[in-house]
Amino acid sequence: MEPLVPPPDPPSPWVQRFADLVPEGGPVLDVACGGGRHTRWFLERGHPVTAVDRYVGDVRALAPTPRLTIVEADLEDGRPFPFAPESFAGVVVTNYLWRPILAEIVQCVAPGGVLLYETFALGNERFGRPSNPDFLLASGELLDAARAGGLRVIAYEDVVVDSPRPAAVQRLAATRP
Repeated sequence: MEPLVPPPDPPSPWVQRFADLVPEGGPVLDVACGGGRHTRWFLERGHPVTAVDRYVGDVRALAPTPRLTIVEADLEDGRPFPFAPESFAGVVVTNYLWRPILAEIVQCVAPGGVLLYETFALGNERFGRPSNPDFLLASGELLDAARAGGLRVIAYEDVVVDSPRPAAVQRLAATRP
């Protein structure tokens, strides 16, 4: 298979580190996919991927790619969450938090599957955007959401990072038994 055109941003090192936990060939959900850096990365590794965002123009160029489903949806508009529980071998979320659907995102992980989540945490306001506490995880919040959803936590961090820019983040890798 010929490699896809490289995305403008590399995949998250956190996602890359734990991506092997996603069962081989299992379907992946890329929540708030943005430019599609994780969508492309998992497609290149042979996974079918569902990429969802309110604007999907940046991933439409991948539309002829086999195994790709693009869903244009505003996940914050109050409509029902568009994906069934336990339907993805891998669920990837980076740089996104919308608390009203956090539990549903966790529930999308199929038995034997993995949730890979990395987003901004309280304390990030000192580094810039996002600075609104509505979009910053409280201490342990991501950890609590995973456990409440029946996931087994493999790795968790609540840290300040320097790259790709200074930020306060929480990161989680968790599986569904």
